[in-house]
This record gives sequence, C-alpha cells and structure tokens, in this order.
Amino acid sequence: MKLHYREYGTYTGQRPTLIFLHGLLGSSSNWHSVARQLEADYHIIVPDLRNHGRSPRSHRIDYPLMTRDLVELIEEHGLDLVLLVGHSMGGKVAMWLALEKPDLVQALVVVDIAPVSYPNRFDTIFSALQKLDLGRLGNRGEAEVRLGACLEDPGLRQYLLQSLARGEKGWFWRINLEVLVQDLDNILSFPPIPAGRAYLGPGLFIYGTESDYVTAATRTEIQQFFPYARLRAVSGAGHWVYSDQPEAFLSALSRFLASDSLLVKPMPR
Repeated sequence: MKLHYREYGTYTGQRPTLIFLHGLLGSSSNWHSVARQLEADYHIIVPDLRNHGRSPRSHRIDYPLMTRDLVELIEEHGLDLVLLVGHSMGGKVAMWLALEKPDLVQALVVVDIAPVSYPNRFDTIFSALQKLDLGRLGNRGEAEVRLGACLEDPGLRQYLLQSLARGEKGWFWRINLEVLVQDLDNILSFPPIPAGRAYLGPGLFIYGTESDYVTAATRTEIQQFFPYARLRAVSGAGHWVYSDQPEAFLSALSRFLASDSLLVKPMPR
C-alpha cells in the first residue's frame, strides 16, 4: 500500500532518516510541531498509516500489514537505515518492524506503549464518533460540543477532531471507523514474538508518569525484547507525552538523537 506522508528537512546522509508514526485515530499531523522543530537538522518522513489520514483505506488492519506498508515506504525512498519514532499504535508498528527487520532500523524510539496486549479502552470513543451525525453538522465547533456529551477530555476531543474534514459532499472522517472497530482486537494486541527474537539496536522508551500504559510488568517485556533500550519517564505527562509535556519530550528525544551511537556513514540515495 502506498502511504500518504509529510516530509520535512533534507536528506544529508550524515544521520538516518527519522520516520514518525502516529497512534490509533491519529494522523501525520499529530507530529507536525515536533517535526518542525527538528527539520533543520534531520530528514523526516511522517506517514499516515493505513485507514488513517490521507492514506488508502483497506478492509484489514494489523501490525504485519502496517509494517509491510512501512517497508514499502522505506524502499520507495531508497533508504538503507531509518530511525523510528512511534507513539502508541505507531510505537507497536515501530517495534514490530525492529523485531522483524532489524537491519533496516538504526534505532528505535517508542512513546508510551509496550509490546503487549491492552484492554479495550475505546468503546466510548468509537461510540461517540459513530453517533456524530456528520450530515447535520454545521461546523467543527459544533462537532466538539456534541462529542463533549460523551467525551469529557478536551485534549482527546481535539485529537479526534484532527481527523474530521470537509469536502464537496460535506463532513467526513479521515479514519476508516468501520474497519478500526472491526479489527480493534488486532490493534490492542501485539503479534506473538518468536522465541529468542530481540532487537539489539539502541532504543529509547519514553512514557508519561500519569499514564498506565508502561508499568513495572510491561517494563519487563520491554527489557526482554529490547535489551539495549533505555526507559525515560516524563513527569506530568499522560499517554500523549509529546503534547502534554512538549519541552521535556523534545529534550529526551534530542539527547537520544545526538548520541554518538546514532552517527552513521553517508549512505547513497
């Protein structure tokens, strides 16, 4: 599948290209602010994952499929190495690619997620999105008010509304709600990892202290399959670490990107 993507900065060959991956119900726009702050020093690609944003829709979604899409994107750009930065669902895509094709991944940054299955926390969200009558919607502000009847968190509402768009035929979602609901179990889970499989490259797992996605139990899983990864807690951040505490997140990411272990020889393009 040919993914839609945003591109920032220019390729220099001095460092690997950064690929940022968004979470469930998100899009490439989620990473815009972070990418703009890094584009002077890095080449950055930010795709919309399948069934999200402007990328094609399909009747299936799972991590092997999303990883295959990502490999096609990497090959499309003629890249030998990339550095992956993934949040939530995007973090799982990044982890699975690192485990499946480690030679493609120079380093790995995962934001507030672990390689485990999670309980379903999305029923209320999907219900609110499905109940929103787009045919009777006047404007974006009205959509936020209606979502507010079910979803109290204003930050969550703004995150979801980034996927609401207006075309010639009216308002529509840039997410494939039907398939995301249908395959939600695939998204909440993580593919079985073969015995003895691990990613031995450098890694950084950034998580929020106010989030429960990374716990003592899930840290054990992280260290088992990503033994050279460091864990960094960001105080005062919830699941959306990069928006809750943007300066602390960017500081942690920038220090990792500047480490000597990530310097590579120029690569042909």
